[in-house]
Formats: sequence, structure tokens, C-alpha cells
Amino acid sequence: MPTYDFICNSCQQRFDVFLTYAEYGQKEVLCVHCNSRDVRRRMTKVRIAKTEEGRLESMANDFTGFEGMENDPAEFGKMMKKMGREMGEDLPAEFDEVVDRLEAGQSPEEIESALPDLSKGKDSKE
Repeated sequence: MPTYDFICNSCQQRFDVFLTYAEYGQKEVLCVHCNSRDVRRRMTKVRIAKTEEGRLESMANDFTGFEGMENDPAEFGKMMKKMGREMGEDLPAEFDEVVDRLEAGQSPEEIESALPDLSKGKDSKE
């Protein structure tokens, strides 16, 4: 059974109601907190799952026209942040730090000298 989100106009509380498709719009919904009939449907976010191929295709379309970005760290940082969101995976904290520094205008060379551990590989024995 689908869950529908509501907000009570009387007490301002949010609540969920389980209704069948046939019941939706036919069955009266009352606030579970104050029993008021003065409720409204709350629209929630919808998440669409993409395949890896779909994410990569979307990124390729979104990132056309970024030639010369190496001279604009802030734009490069925006592109990296968008790419990180599009991949839908948990990225390490270092990624966020690098992106924040790029968006603040630091060049990749400045970031590399400020964060020397980033250039070392995981398997490095230094």
C-alpha cells in the first residue's frame, strides 16, 4: 500500500497515511495528532535511479563546453562537485576538501602543495 504524506493545517504536524490506490481521494483523511479534517497533501521528493551508463551519459552531456577550465579553478571545482553528485557514490572527505579549495579559487598546484598526502597513492610505502 502506498504511503502518502500530509500536513495538518490546524496543528501544523506532519503525518503519513497508508491508502490503497482505490482509497486515495475517496477516503477521508484525518490528522493523527489532533483529528482535524483540515489537512493537505505534502509533496515529497522523488528519486530516480540511473544505471551507471545513464549517469556517465548524463555527465558527458553536462560537461561539454568546459574547455579552458584548467585556468578557472572555481569552475573546475563546480564541475567536480557536480560529477561527484552524479556518480551517486560516497566519496572520501578529501574529495570535498579539494573541491572546496578549487571553488575558493586555489589552483590544483596550490592544493597539491598544501595537501601533499593527496598525491601519495594508497599503496605508497613512503
